[in-house]
Amino acid sequence: MTSMKTIIPLLLVSLFVGGCSIVAKTPEPSWKSVRKDGDIEIRAYDPMIAAEVTTTGERGEAINEGFRILAGYIFGGNAGQQSIEMTAPVTQQPEVSKGRRIAMTAPVTQEAGENQNEWKVSFIMPAEYTLSSLPKPNDTRIKFMEIPEYKAAVIRFSGPNTDNNLMSHKTELMTWIRDNKMSTDGEPVYAFYNPPWTPPFMKRNEVMVKISE
Repeated sequence: MTSMKTIIPLLLVSLFVGGCSIVAKTPEPSWKSVRKDGDIEIRAYDPMIAAEVTTTGERGEAINEGFRILAGYIFGGNAGQQSIEMTAPVTQQPEVSKGRRIAMTAPVTQEAGENQNEWKVSFIMPAEYTLSSLPKPNDTRIKFMEIPEYKAAVIRFSGPNTDNNLMSHKTELMTWIRDNKMSTDGEPVYAFYNPPWTPPFMKRNEVMVKISE
C-alpha cells in the first residue's frame, strides 16, 4: 500500500506541474520588448480588445468578484451558439447558460477606478475576435474596450499578490520611470498570470503603466 508520505509529495508535484503546464499554454496579448533593465522592461503592445467589469471593495475581494463575472462570460454566459475551446488559467467553471465558450489570454488585469474602493478588472479577448464578432454578454456589467497600440513600462516579480508586494514593486517601477525622465499615461495596472494553486515562488505578477518617452 502506498503510504501518505509518498502520496502527498506526488500530489504536490502533480499540482505544480499542472500549474506550470497551464501557464505555458495560455496565450498573451501580442507585444515586443523595446528595452530591458533588470526586472523592468519597456514593451510595445499591439491593439487589443478587453472585456472589463467594474467592482467595488477591498482589492482582493474586488478582483475575485470581477474574475467571477468575466469567467462566467467566457464560459458561455453570452448570446453565442458555437462552442469554442477555452484555455487556462480559469480554475473553476461556473454554472452558466449555453453559449459560446471563448479562449482566455493571460494576464488578468486590475486597476483602480475613478472612485474610492473601485476597481476595473479585465480579460483580454483572443486576437481573432473583433467587436462585431464577440458574442454579447448576458451580464450587462461587462463592457468591451478597444485598446490601441501603446508602450508600457513593466516590472515583473514573483511571490504572492499581496498589497505589500504589489506596492513595493509599484514604487520601484515609478521611481525608475521618474529617473529615466518618462511621462506616464494613466494609472498603474496590476497583472496576474497564474492559477491560485501555483507556488508563490513560481507566480508571475507584473505592475505596468503606459508611458510616453
